[in-house]
Amino acid sequence: MKASVLLKSSLLTSLFLISSCATTKYSEDVSKNNYSNLEAGRIYIVTMKDGSKKQKMLFRNIQGDNIIGTAGKKDSTEVIIPKANVAAVKDRSRARVAGGAVLIGAAAAAAIVVSASRAD
Repeated sequence: MKASVLLKSSLLTSLFLISSCATTKYSEDVSKNNYSNLEAGRIYIVTMKDGSKKQKMLFRNIQGDNIIGTAGKKDSTEVIIPKANVAAVKDRSRARVAGGAVLIGAAAAAAIVVSASRAD
């Protein structure tokens, strides 16, 4: 009985961990990358190919070979990132939701394990 409850709780936790991936990876060939899934007005965290510091930006639009946005909702400093320098773009709001789901799932799995151990 304990093994099946433990197995179910670990499967549930791993399911939440897998669903928490909210990153879009981009290939070396810039022409194959589809930036149409980026939504104006959302905050994204952009990881650079050259390994420099991650850049947080409020996405506005795409002009030619550049991604254009601002440094944040309150900071109107314009940020221009060349598409060729982008390795990954992570949607910050989706990452928060997925992170919350992982925490809730881990708490539920712990509750199942604790209640199963007390039932014996």
